[in-house]
Amino acid sequence: MPPSLYTLEFEKPLLELERQIEDLSRVHSDNRVDVSGEVAGLEAKLEQLRAEIYGGLSPIQRVQVARHPRRPYTLDYLSSIFTDFIELHGDRLFMDDPAIVGGWARLDGDTVMVIGHQKGRDTKDNLKRNFGMPHPEGYRKALRLMQLAAKFGVPVITLIDTPGAYPGLGAEERGQSEALARNILAMSALPTPAIAVVIGEGGSGGALALGVADRVLMLENSVYSVISPEGCAAILWKDASQRARAAEALKLTAPDLLEFKVVDEIIPEALGAAHLDPDATGEALRAALIRHVGELRKVKPDRLVRRRAEKYGAMGVYEEA
Repeated sequence: MPPSLYTLEFEKPLLELERQIEDLSRVHSDNRVDVSGEVAGLEAKLEQLRAEIYGGLSPIQRVQVARHPRRPYTLDYLSSIFTDFIELHGDRLFMDDPAIVGGWARLDGDTVMVIGHQKGRDTKDNLKRNFGMPHPEGYRKALRLMQLAAKFGVPVITLIDTPGAYPGLGAEERGQSEALARNILAMSALPTPAIAVVIGEGGSGGALALGVADRVLMLENSVYSVISPEGCAAILWKDASQRARAAEALKLTAPDLLEFKVVDEIIPEALGAAHLDPDATGEALRAALIRHVGELRKVKPDRLVRRRAEKYGAMGVYEEA
């Protein structure tokens, strides 16, 4: 996938520098002209500019990064930081939903159950994955796998990346809201360690249905919100073009949510963003998951459930004047 096809507006200065470096490197290779000094200078400038741009992203720019088509998805992390993945299919009620993938895997040699939203890379794959928007069957499949993990005392790891649950007529007829609510209820009482990671776009109840966990982590440039900035702007100001204003008001970035204690940790991405260096980002995620699984395995099941209830009961505290 050529990077230039999916370059965000604020990334264009970086792309121009990368092209200059590529052109100079080609001159060096083809004509044996020593331009190593010029290349080194441009590479240093590129690193500095990348740090400046990604260090000062606005909320709406972070939304754009979270939605980036080259950003790593669940299956990418399953192949890079887990081993021995065995995908399990179907909800045993209606069908298999490719918008959610899950199954047994090993993390640093330990068996875990991994479940996550999955978007597509191209039009054909996006149609298959329904653009990462699961039907009720996807959430019922996820519930089946969580219950299977609980049966064997295996930790559950969920990877969240969805605009939201699919709102189509068929999905509503088959009980979309019930499926989301049931997952939230079941996860709140799951007698095994549960870790949720927002790896991209965490949208509405479709994200929350995989997000009730002992530890909730966010990648640095991911977002997590009750509604998309476009949807919020359309409701509040009848104008979806006000999305930047809505993104600012929603407080949907990782630093905002860490401050509000909605999430427990921010996982740093590679310099720039995850799509620029998926391997480095995956390694940071892997290290965080190993650490949290190790800590939670020491906690007895009844205490896990009690602490989880206390965690969510403490959110949204307010004072009346």
